[in-house]
Amino acid sequence: MSGNQEEIELIRDVTATLIPHGEDFTLSKGEKVTITHRLGGNFTVMTLQGMYRIAAKDADALGETEGETDSSKEGPPDSALGKPVSVEEIKERLKTVFDPEIPVNVVDLGLIYRIEIEEREEKRRVAFVDLTLTAPGCGMGPVIAEDVKGKILELPGIDDAEVEIVWDPPWTQELISEEGKMELGLI
Repeated sequence: MSGNQEEIELIRDVTATLIPHGEDFTLSKGEKVTITHRLGGNFTVMTLQGMYRIAAKDADALGETEGETDSSKEGPPDSALGKPVSVEEIKERLKTVFDPEIPVNVVDLGLIYRIEIEEREEKRRVAFVDLTLTAPGCGMGPVIAEDVKGKILELPGIDDAEVEIVWDPPWTQELISEEGKMELGLI
């Protein structure tokens, strides 16, 4: 991806998440950052102090428009027909969520262990997702889990989502899909 990297001066102060610790920091207007990845609408940037994730909603701080790099806004094909979304459609939507350190989506990385949809009282549909991380103690876990929840809630016919970070079974590279392995140069 090094051919796509570009250095940009921040247009305004922006809250960014330090990778991999998950702590929020303010990057100041005028600070130079290098965009290393545009993933799922979010940005991974490098500064002299380290690597950070800037959320899609703050794209303007980089001089970009939210959604400019994210084509995931269109709903699943059946949503226009009024059919409730399926587990498979949720899985497809989650292919727009990325670990900010690895340019592969959470589905192809093998981080999604379970997706279930439950019909609740008052015709509410709740999606339950079990998500793991590549390493215990990764501070980005809550950030990735929030991204997963946000993408699911964008789908029609889903009223709520509960995302749980689980550690059993432990994640291994064998869980990466063929597409993910190709993206990472493992095959």
